[in-house]
Amino acid sequence: MIEVVLVEDQAMLRSAIATLLGLESDITVVAELETGERAVEVIEEQSPDVVLLDVEMPGMSGLEIAAALAERDSPCLVIMLTTFQRPGYVRRALEAGVRAYLTKDLPVGEIASAIRRVVAGEMLISGEQLRQAMSSGASPLTTRESDVLRAAQEYDTVPEIAQHLHLSVSTVSNYITAAITKTDSRNRVEAIRVARDRGWL
Repeated sequence: MIEVVLVEDQAMLRSAIATLLGLESDITVVAELETGERAVEVIEEQSPDVVLLDVEMPGMSGLEIAAALAERDSPCLVIMLTTFQRPGYVRRALEAGVRAYLTKDLPVGEIASAIRRVVAGEMLISGEQLRQAMSSGASPLTTRESDVLRAAQEYDTVPEIAQHLHLSVSTVSNYITAAITKTDSRNRVEAIRVARDRGWL
């Protein structure tokens, strides 16, 4: 029996995938999570064969979870299941050792087939995904610059961002200026858009 942990923040989709995978004779979903906050801990407790991860979730993203699992030498295999085909996301997934990058519009039967193929040792990254990922380039943003841009998606003012990240206002302003320069943008909003489109956030 192939044991799967499913991490997906959309409740209806998560429930549907878990239910339909549960109908497969050789697959069982041992845990369902709606956010990434406890994902690494639960995955280590459950020791599943495969983890299905959404990319964009509140708190810890699927890419961050995959990277954390790679750092801990987790024996589970990771499959990204996402709406987003951004080259930067695929690149980061590959760097984290993800074995498949699938879109959510696939029938559950194909997701089940992908789970079996990954367990059998295959890597399901298309040639086009690989080409785009390699041409996207690594993010030029530092960790702190990325943190500030992520926070800027939720908070409108520099003082609010500074308070959220426990940094000074001047430090946050410097990080925003650096991010605007590195993304060749005109302002903070454009810098966020460019970074998101390239999968750097």
